[in-house]
Order: sequence, then structure tokens, then C-alpha cells
Amino acid sequence: MKTLDKFILKSFIGPFILTFFIAVFVLLMQFIWLYVDEMIGKGIEWYIIAELLLYSSANVVPLALPLSVLLASLMTFGNLGEHFELVSCKAAGISLQKVMRPLIVFIVGLCITAFLFANYVMPVANLKFFSLLYDIRSKKPAVNILPGVFYNQIDGYVIRVKDKTRLDNGDEMLKDVMIYDHTNNDGNRKLTIADSAIMKMAEDQSYFSIRMFYGTDYHDQNETTRSKVYPLSRFSFEENEIRISLAGFEFNRTDEDAFKHDYRLFNLKQLDHKTDTLRREYDEAVEGYVKLMNNSFLFNDTIYTGKHARYDDVKEIKPDSNTVKKALDWNQIYNIALNNARVNKGRAGSAATETLIRTKDIARMQIEWHRKFTFSFACFIMFLIGAPLGAIVKKGGLGMPVVISVIFFLFFWVLSITGEDMVKELVLPPYIGMWLSTIVLLPLGMFFTYKATTDSEMFNFGAYKAFLVKLFKRKASA
Repeated sequence: MKTLDKFILKSFIGPFILTFFIAVFVLLMQFIWLYVDEMIGKGIEWYIIAELLLYSSANVVPLALPLSVLLASLMTFGNLGEHFELVSCKAAGISLQKVMRPLIVFIVGLCITAFLFANYVMPVANLKFFSLLYDIRSKKPAVNILPGVFYNQIDGYVIRVKDKTRLDNGDEMLKDVMIYDHTNNDGNRKLTIADSAIMKMAEDQSYFSIRMFYGTDYHDQNETTRSKVYPLSRFSFEENEIRISLAGFEFNRTDEDAFKHDYRLFNLKQLDHKTDTLRREYDEAVEGYVKLMNNSFLFNDTIYTGKHARYDDVKEIKPDSNTVKKALDWNQIYNIALNNARVNKGRAGSAATETLIRTKDIARMQIEWHRKFTFSFACFIMFLIGAPLGAIVKKGGLGMPVVISVIFFLFFWVLSITGEDMVKELVLPPYIGMWLSTIVLLPLGMFFTYKATTDSEMFNFGAYKAFLVKLFKRKASA
């Protein structure tokens, strides 16, 4: 490898790694703000949250990688242009394409790596992410009995306390305690009232005990006789203790196989197989509907033959046939025809809804299929825009490159989202909607490369104005 190639690669890899981790961090902060309400107050261990963030980072790589490539290429070639190193290369007879060549090889390798990551790593990471997120959402909040509020998060119990204070040993002193026992699912038949209580959590967090002082236990018993008498038992106590299980508050992991049906967790082979299955089901549904409609258009000749015959088989039967006139009047015939039309209309609407759903499912499969390629190819597009644009702007650092990167990345992201939404709504086919950003930005990158190679004054708007004036004058003279 030549010394210049090593220098260019070292100049690019440093900013690329830095900007990549910055982009991942910023996008992860967005994820945290999105799901923070579902994680706070549930007593989840820190390593569970760290595991969730690790899996969620795989989801932000498709955004962070193209953005980091764009920003790093802008910074690298901006620094080279600002310090006149590109001028030195051109003076030595080395063109911009030769300067970009080692980075082009690196970006191509990065695109292949990104494709392998999207096809093999992201489905597994998404499976674990959705499974873990479901477990966190399903976990009940940690026990937090607030004063003056009926707490019903514990299965089988409703607890209300008037006031509570924390003791020096970590236990909680409760005042004016009221506990409804619903473990038998027979209504408010068991009630315990106490003047005060001490609540203590077990060391293994499997249960907590409430030791009550100076209270009364009420039990409204069921009477099995016909006397309609419902006895009420009650007893007073100076001290009584109950233990309440916290089995429902444990963090349990769900079997990941329950989430494997999601199309976002498929690789290319699985997407192809599922798409073929959906298309076969679509064809079978259409064929079944056509057969049903063909069999429903019948000529009712049961009066004189005892069976239904297709219209083509009884075309010789005239409407004024004496046999038909004797058997049915015309109002009955019209009513039968109207009823058949209404039934067929309902069948047509149901079939249209079913085929539309299957078509949208196929479109979503195609979206995920194309996304694995567009995600990797976006890195090359961003480099094709950033490298020549950095050579034109000749500004390094994090100032101007960040501004330009944000503008172009937002443009790329808006085009990607717009194309994907249009595919979901069946406005565009997947091979156009998912590649819409590439179709628009690839010519733009080639234009920037041409401008940087020919040392054109890209931001000299006077030159563009003079060109337009000259063009219009030619048209006027013609």
C-alpha cells in the first residue's frame, strides 16, 4: 500500500469511528426518551437495561452508519483541502479520483459488511430486543403504596394507608391501614383494619410482610342454607401478620419463539420464502373467489328439473316459458336475483378486503427485502456526496461539515421515509419506493464528483446566472 493511501485511510478512519459512536449515542438517547416511562419505577436491574440498549443499538446502525460516513468524508476532505494537501496532490499529478480510491475500496468493504450485518445480525438483535422489551412492559411496577390511594397492583389485595414513614432499619411504618382480601374472588368479604403496621420486604424480594397492631378483621361469610342469613364474623387483635407473595412482580423472560413470526426478524432467505407463501395464498384466494362467483351465477330451475343448472346450460329456457310462469311469478324471480346480487356484493367486498391485506403484507415483505440492500448502498451514496463536497468546501472540523451533513442526511431520510410510506400504501412498487433516495442522490453525488474533479466554482451563483442568461438568449435568437 502506498504512503498516500495509508495517510488518506488514517485521516478518514479516526473521524469515522468518532462520528459513528456519536451518532449511535444521539439516536440511543432518542430511544431512551421514547421508552423511559415503561422502565422507570419497575425495579429493573441495570444490566437488563444495558442489555436492552445494546440490542436497540442494532436498530440505529442503519441511520448512524450513513450519517457517520457522510460526516467523516466531509471532515477528511475538508481538512485536506483546508491545509492545501489536495492542491499538493494535484500538483504532483494525482487526481481527486486517485486520492479517493483507497477510501472507495474501504467504503465498498463497509457496504458489504453493512449488508451482512443487516441480513444476519439485525434479525437476531431485533428478536432479542422485542422479546426483552415485551418482558419489561409486562413487568409490574415495584411495590409503592402511596398514602391515601387504594393500591391494587398486587393480585388478590387492595391496600390503603393514611400515612407512612420510613424507619431507620429500612422498614416502613404505616398508619391507619385497610386491606381488602380478594384472593377467593368473592367480592369485598374480607377486610382488615389496623391502627398501625410495619411493612417489611423479604431479602429475596419474593414476598413482603405486614405486621399490624390493634385492629379488627371482618369476614362476611357465605350461607348455604335457605334462611338467607349471612353471618358476619369479626375478631380484634393486638398484633397480626400477613405475608403477601410478589410472584407477579418478578422479571420473567418470555420464550423468544413467540416473536419469530414478525417479518422484521427475517433474513433474505426467510423473506423470499414468506413472500412466495403470501403470493401463493393470494392466488388461491383469488381463484377461490372466482370459482365461488362462477358457481353463484345460477339459473334457478328447481321447479321443473329438481336441481340448479348453470345459465349456459339452460340458455334455451325463455323468460316467457310456460313452465316458469306456472311455477313462479316474476316478483319471486326478481327477489331471488336481488338476493343473489346482495350476497355476491358482500362476497366481493370481503374478497377485496382480504386481497388488499395480503397485498400489503407482500409489500411489507418486499420493503424489508430491499431495505437490507438500500441500507448498505446508502453508505456509498453518502461517501459519494461527502468526499467531493468536502474537497469543494475546504472546511474541516465539526463546524461546516456538521451543518452540511445534517442537511443532506435529512434530505436522504425524508426521501427514504416518503418512498417507504408510498410502498406501504401501494402507490409505488417496492423496487422504486425503497430506492427513491438512491435514485435522487446518486446523480447528485456524481455531479459533486464532477465539480470537484474539474475544480469548478460550485457555489459561484454568478456563473449559474450567466449560464441561464446565455441559454435564454440563444432560445430568443432561435
